[in-house]
Amino acid sequence: GRRVEGLLGNSVAMDRVNDVVHKVADVFTTVLVTGESGTGKGLVAKAIHQLSARANKPFVAFSVCSFPESLIDDELFGHERGAFTGANQGRRGRFEEANGGTIFIDEIGDLALPLQAKLLRTLQERTVSRLGSNASHAIDVRVICATNRNLEQMVREGTFREDLYFRISVVKIAMPSLRERSEDIPLLAEYFL
Repeated sequence: GRRVEGLLGNSVAMDRVNDVVHKVADVFTTVLVTGESGTGKGLVAKAIHQLSARANKPFVAFSVCSFPESLIDDELFGHERGAFTGANQGRRGRFEEANGGTIFIDEIGDLALPLQAKLLRTLQERTVSRLGSNASHAIDVRVICATNRNLEQMVREGTFREDLYFRISVVKIAMPSLRERSEDIPLLAEYFL
């Protein structure tokens, strides 16, 4: 297939990534992109979205590390009017914003356990419940997650839910570090120069 936009490299490792991206794009399944910071995990998520039938629908990126824990629930799931002091109007969360399209949740390994439970429920039921509401809205969202942490180890340590891990990692794409694809360095250097 053609190269994924923004993902430079002719190495075997990058060919493999490219192949999986093309194969998985039109399959409605969760994808977990793993790899060190700076390996292009976000580019992979965007490429999967752009190559899918959802390309003309929203692509919403959210990084768990960008928000304090107390705000993540509201950011992802939204709130109803009056849900907390100062909530003068309801607000859609990222899941509702991504409806019909794709949500990319980066640094999923940093999500606190209570929010892991809420995310699991959202994935299982394909519904979202705003803060301060008993009602849930049906949503149609493809979920792609990324992490630079070892989630299998976190599962063993009890810091990441096993059921959520299996749910988000139906397809796994491991991004190679530059050490693993040194033959791509001249190409990258030329590009950045």
